[in-house]
Amino acid sequence: FLSACGGGGDSTGDTTGDTNASPANTIAPTATLPINTAVYPLTGLPRPEMDIGVLTRPALVAKIDNHPLGRPQTGLNKADIVFEENVEGTTRFAAVFHSQGSDPVGPLRSGRTQDIDILGAYNKPLFVWSGGNGGVTQAINKSDLVNVGYLTSIGQGKYFRDKTYRAPHNLYSRTTDIWKLAPKTAIAPPQQFVYRTPSDATPATSLPAIGVKVKMDGVKVYWQWDPATRTYLRNSENTKRILEKEKDKDATIINATNVVILVVKYLRSKADPRSPEAQTIGTGNVVVLTNGEAIRGTWARSERTRSFVLTDATGAVIKL
Repeated sequence: FLSACGGGGDSTGDTTGDTNASPANTIAPTATLPINTAVYPLTGLPRPEMDIGVLTRPALVAKIDNHPLGRPQTGLNKADIVFEENVEGTTRFAAVFHSQGSDPVGPLRSGRTQDIDILGAYNKPLFVWSGGNGGVTQAINKSDLVNVGYLTSIGQGKYFRDKTYRAPHNLYSRTTDIWKLAPKTAIAPPQQFVYRTPSDATPATSLPAIGVKVKMDGVKVYWQWDPATRTYLRNSENTKRILEKEKDKDATIINATNVVILVVKYLRSKADPRSPEAQTIGTGNVVVLTNGEAIRGTWARSERTRSFVLTDATGAVIKL
């Protein structure tokens, strides 16, 4: 479940799509998207010429709490892309920052083995997290994610506690401080999606949609299209089935320009049998909400270092 430039589903689905689609409208699951230095790679928005530092800055991924005691969070609206993933009975966010940061960002929580595959396409991103059990920590350290977490020696002094929250829902950091820890060999992330241009027409496979309800592991969310801001506003459903708008700590309603619902299978993590592990390599169903329209299709991904390729029922690439 992608948001911002997109949040994961919690079930399996059959593959759809037309394998005879025109090559001009398709992108292979192994393809690398072109580099355009005039725009930010994770949003497609124009990059000011003076913002040269972003060209070499790596992506920074913060694991943000979604427990009721950790709300409202700080930084979700400033992230370029946000993944919402199932954990044990609830969800957690992996917020990807690149075009801008968030000072502070949090509350920060532990990682999962599924993060290794989910984030593999971002060119060795900085991984900001509170830590994890021995198995998860070992897996993260063996991966190409750059561990700058709270429990590492490199991360010491870069995290702090907000006493207005109760532990463990009160750990924060600042992206400004974390980016200073980037290796000298760090590079910017590649483009992840194909973006619409002003001349792109709405695809014939799209349907008007005022929003979508998504039921994940213990979390029910309703993303509602807001024509005034041309964004999707995040609402949560409480135990009384009342929709409440979720807000960032700055009192701004959590919103996204696009919402991408990936239907994936969850298996048990080898590092922790209690922890679900999203299978994000392969193919499955997808629903994309963009520009007040809903598009059903298929996601495909050949390996963890490649981005998700989204295609509609005709085989054409779904643009964000």
